[in-house]
Amino acid sequence: MTAPTVSVQNATRERLNKYDRLRGREVNTGEFWDVVVITAADKNQELAYQLQIKDKLRRKELPLGLNYLVFADPPGAKIGNGGSTLYALHHLEGLYGDKLSQCKVILIHAGGYSQRLPSASALGKIFTALPIGNPIYQMLDLKLAMYIDFPIYMKPGVLVTCADDIEVYSIGQNDSIKFDKCGFTALAHPSSLAIGTTHGVFVLEPTTETAQLELEYRTCHRFLHKPSIEEMHTFGAVCKTSQNFLKYSSRENYSILRSDSEFVYTDSTYYFDQQTAKVLLALFNQMGGIHCEIDAYGDFLQALGPGASSEYTRNLANVSKEEPQLVAIREKIFFLLKGTPLNIIALNNSRFYHIGTTQEYLFNFTSNPDLRAELNLLFEAFCISLSAAKELGNAVCVIHSIIESGCSVASGTVIEYSRLGRNVSVGNNTIISGCWINHQAVLPPNCFLHSICVKVDGKSGFVTIAFSIDDNLKKSVDCTSKINLLQFFGVPLTNCLEKWGLSDSKCFSEDTKCMSLWNAHLFPLCTSLPDSVMATLKMVNALQNSKTFQLAEEDKLLSVEESIFLKDVVTMLKFREELCEEIGTQLQKLTYL
Repeated sequence: MTAPTVSVQNATRERLNKYDRLRGREVNTGEFWDVVVITAADKNQELAYQLQIKDKLRRKELPLGLNYLVFADPPGAKIGNGGSTLYALHHLEGLYGDKLSQCKVILIHAGGYSQRLPSASALGKIFTALPIGNPIYQMLDLKLAMYIDFPIYMKPGVLVTCADDIEVYSIGQNDSIKFDKCGFTALAHPSSLAIGTTHGVFVLEPTTETAQLELEYRTCHRFLHKPSIEEMHTFGAVCKTSQNFLKYSSRENYSILRSDSEFVYTDSTYYFDQQTAKVLLALFNQMGGIHCEIDAYGDFLQALGPGASSEYTRNLANVSKEEPQLVAIREKIFFLLKGTPLNIIALNNSRFYHIGTTQEYLFNFTSNPDLRAELNLLFEAFCISLSAAKELGNAVCVIHSIIESGCSVASGTVIEYSRLGRNVSVGNNTIISGCWINHQAVLPPNCFLHSICVKVDGKSGFVTIAFSIDDNLKKSVDCTSKINLLQFFGVPLTNCLEKWGLSDSKCFSEDTKCMSLWNAHLFPLCTSLPDSVMATLKMVNALQNSKTFQLAEEDKLLSVEESIFLKDVVTMLKFREELCEEIGTQLQKLTYL
């Protein structure tokens, strides 16, 4: 283990310990956030988040004595995390009035339905379970823990962050991260130029300091959003490594930066003071509502710094959907924020991890030695695993689950909130979430399996969705003659439907304009959780074994999209609670043996 990893590990352990001491107790004024805000995509997701926060508070898993608020985006067009930021400020002003100017707020963007990690779709990526902590951490806990010291050295203002990334870092023993300047202040992480092409990149003002320390306070000349390597060089974003810098660089960055001798500073989390919040509120009031996607990073940060240029307002290369008013709104943002400073906190011994896809999730929880060391991740976290060690492969991560004797699990697999019986065989690189398998079953390698409780016509039922971890749920076609281009477990969807005895019309309704695996009616609605899992596995196994499996004509089939909309959050949380009670009881018995 390299020295940078050790120092990050020690710093992270200290932050986790501080957070653990706050869980379940009333916080003192000034030692924690005044308000925690989580954004949601719609009212349905807002309710799901509120229920889970209520449960976490009841179980004393969160610090007490402050407000945890959830704000849903308005119905209609997607507004992006920038639009969500403006709406959240609008709601906060309505709730707190002039008192908002004295509040320290953390704003966590958690809207969206996680199409690249569907196990987080129903209950939200901010509530993704992590193999750490007692009680088990969720992403919300880790976010609050990693920023545990920020409010102490922060002027009233808003810290903006996302729900599916993890930053770990260390700073000097006598250093502190301070958010005490006007305008915006952003964390910056040294990254390879290749990483810079998929992130925001800071062009820093020159400095007279020659030594590069773990923590540096700098100012930003301009911000580049997902630039090309050529653009990074052209605008002066590329920095040169030094031996002192490499001393603080993490193991992965060390190998990259040593060979390239060049790096850039990329973005993650940023802060703005309450005066700037008022400017953003004025923008919201001017617009009288938002009807297009605004990026809280690309659209806000590109307007900052003395080198900012309005050229980006007309660049639609990174826009998912072009709306006619987008350019005009970007220009408004630019001229309103123009001249606002962008301060930089360079964390030279830091790592940035993303867990928003199935591949990232599996790698970081089973195979990433750095993250495991830095967060002290466990392979078995709050679980009962009765299988012999030889039945569980290397790098199997089990969270809040019960694995019975005789169950075989191959390496590279993550199991969360599930119950697996004997005679269950799980292939490698598989994700199992919220499932109960009590019959003999075989799960193929690279499989994603997730159960959702739904309420249809006032009655509770269960749907289990399954995909290959490499399937693209976002890919869409515009007519049924093209659905053979959609791949399910590597098989053209038309072939799958034929094996299951399904017609195109049963899979997609007539008014569906964009057809994808996300909105395909594929998965049977069942009355029990185990039956739901087995019904879906029979469909998957039919493809794997080149056999047919005829679904009954009367079977009601749901898509992932419908299942998320119809989700029964109370019943899903009840299943988790029952697992929790049983695991707790069995663990208590084991301590007396």
